[in-house]
Amino acid sequence: MIYEESLGYSFKDKMVLDRALTRKAYANELKQKNIECQDQEIFRTLGDAVLKTVLVDLLITRNNCTTRDEITSKKKKLEREEGLATLSHELRTGDFIRFGKGEMKQKAYDEPYILAETLEAVIGAIYLDGGFDMAKEVVSRLFYKDLKEV
Repeated sequence: MIYEESLGYSFKDKMVLDRALTRKAYANELKQKNIECQDQEIFRTLGDAVLKTVLVDLLITRNNCTTRDEITSKKKKLEREEGLATLSHELRTGDFIRFGKGEMKQKAYDEPYILAETLEAVIGAIYLDGGFDMAKEVVSRLFYKDLKEV
């Protein structure tokens, strides 16, 4: 899949990636047709936690941050919605998200908060599919430039 190539990670379980890319509205539309479909919501929560953990780890080990305040300040800059949305846009995440009909009409694929949330869901999916070390590797690669700038 093209999206996996841009991420630099190939999912063993493609259903995990599909779920990470599925918005609640899309899942609800399928459920109304008696088709089982799970959305990305819990993956977003997991991905947010994994992202925070990896960023703190990288700030300590690669950026030599030595105080809690320094780590917190830099982590907040890295995980801001705008930055996540930009990174998600660069990965063309919006091209692969499964949206509900109403979201498509509203051009939700361009909404920064949706791009940011979905990237978090994808990070959660990588963690579930490949473990913490793989999630750390992918996040390290994706945030390489940003980590150098903070």
